[in-house]
Amino acid sequence: MRSRKSSALEPPTQLGLEWVREGLLCGVDEAGRGPLAGPVVAAAVILDDQNPIKGLNDSKVLSEKKREQLFDEIRAKALCFCIAEATVEEIDRINILQATMLAMRRAVEGLRLKPAHVQVDGNRLPVLRIPAEAIVKGDALVPAISAASILAKVHRDRFCLQMHAQHPEYGFDNHKGYGTREHLDALRVHGASVWHRQSFAPVRSLDLGDPGLANIAPPRNVDPALNEEMRPG
Repeated sequence: MRSRKSSALEPPTQLGLEWVREGLLCGVDEAGRGPLAGPVVAAAVILDDQNPIKGLNDSKVLSEKKREQLFDEIRAKALCFCIAEATVEEIDRINILQATMLAMRRAVEGLRLKPAHVQVDGNRLPVLRIPAEAIVKGDALVPAISAASILAKVHRDRFCLQMHAQHPEYGFDNHKGYGTREHLDALRVHGASVWHRQSFAPVRSLDLGDPGLANIAPPRNVDPALNEEMRPG
């Protein structure tokens, strides 16, 4: 008789799609892996096949006005959705890739409804208890991933506007935390704020000058913890 000893001591692995059954599909995408400041944001969306949304696409190819319009429409029409974050502190502690996976996992686990399977933009997957697959350029191919990319992008852009309202010297409203010349010049003049990722080389290599500038308070009305939003059932 073959041994029935299990592999319970083996590390967890992502379930493959060969185990997928018919059911709800969840799309997942992130925003904010590349910037020098602010959290990384992920969104998970389950769309309603009976209530389609026109114009879904990769958030990066949509105008700001179109993204804002679709943001509201997705929130109104989706069966459920969740927007989640990994903080700057988490990014610096576990690195940006692992922080992105953490935000994605929080988004999926925060959904009101449990999907049968998950499709994630890109070529990497967070470890989930649900069968999942990574789809390169999925934000342009899969409507649910497109919707997730829009929610994540708009949420993070709004976060950057709140940072800018308190600290306009960095220009967060313009570059959204990315390492533009304007942003790097501001960092050299003003030093890094608490929103800057110390593990990122352009920030880490700075001569901060006045240490008091590194203790700027975060903007009010911004909750860096898990931010769950969903349409009521």
